[in-house]
Amino acid sequence: MDPPTTTAPVQNDSASDSAWSWWPSWRPTSMSLLKTAESKILACIQNDLWARFVTLPNQDRIWTLTLTNKAAHKEPGQATRTPLVMVHGFGGGVGLWIRNLDALSQSRPVYAFDLLGFGRSSRPTFPKDAAKAEEQFVTSIEQWRQSVGLENMILLGHSLGGYLATSYAIQYPSRVSHLILVDPWGFPERLQTNTEAGQRTEVVKRPTLPRWVKAVAAVVSLFNPLAVIRAAGPWGPGLVNRFRPDFKSKFEDLFDDDTMTQYIYHCNAQTPSGEVGFRAMSESLGWAKRPMLQRVHLLPHSIPLTMLYGEWSWVDNSSGDTVLQLRDQAPTRVMVINKASHHVYADQPEEFNRVVQNICSSVN
Repeated sequence: MDPPTTTAPVQNDSASDSAWSWWPSWRPTSMSLLKTAESKILACIQNDLWARFVTLPNQDRIWTLTLTNKAAHKEPGQATRTPLVMVHGFGGGVGLWIRNLDALSQSRPVYAFDLLGFGRSSRPTFPKDAAKAEEQFVTSIEQWRQSVGLENMILLGHSLGGYLATSYAIQYPSRVSHLILVDPWGFPERLQTNTEAGQRTEVVKRPTLPRWVKAVAAVVSLFNPLAVIRAAGPWGPGLVNRFRPDFKSKFEDLFDDDTMTQYIYHCNAQTPSGEVGFRAMSESLGWAKRPMLQRVHLLPHSIPLTMLYGEWSWVDNSSGDTVLQLRDQAPTRVMVINKASHHVYADQPEEFNRVVQNICSSVN
């Protein structure tokens, strides 16, 4: 754990976070500590890595990794293969792909970036309107693509990243060669219950939520989703270790300390931005105000779609079956990765990498 003497003053996250003002007034985090934690993770990469900030027209900066296979540079066609672009989920960052980056960049370039408002990317103000917040995310992805110079891509998104990747593909279909959604958030509609006049209440059944999701959901309606981590001050890192011990166990063969939980802590203890946008888009952690099932039919049938779910995930995979019906004859596959939870890519990395490599090979 980073020494508690290296600290940064707390900034007021929002009016909601200010309710915690009686709590310890500092937290042991900074962008420098996030950079240090991430650097330790990225040191595991074997392939060629180019890490840099990509500046958007409005001067926001997107932290970006590009990986290429040093042994394949001279192979014919390697440079012309469609790149894979990976978009992380809520509260994540590029470091969480550490089990996948080398394997997936064996035969084609791989790009991974911190979403606007998350990780090391810029943290601008997000609107409180759901549609406008979503549009800010999607516009930043398109501006990133333009700045990087990609003509088209295989677009992979996990959780919130899957929701945004779908929205992006609907708006910019000519740029997406294949859409891969990994345990995507925000697809099902939350049925409104009505018990008046003898009407029967309908409930959407979903898998039991893990303890950490329930804990965060308990405060999400009153505060920004991760306000409790910042409000915990010097106890914040311990709180992450307590509620997300799985992040340590998923990567324990790479790191024998709390590197990954430190990374998660520093990603989310900074001034909130992307999570404000997420809060604007969500009714609670499990539901989107603008469910993607209401719009997925707008995804052109020319774009192949693969949806990957974890067998043990709290995300309801029945949305995948609904998408199959809505897209009818369009190329669509739904797959379940055995013995995997929400973080499919970390729980079963070898199987995940094999499936994604096969999808990429089907493109070129």
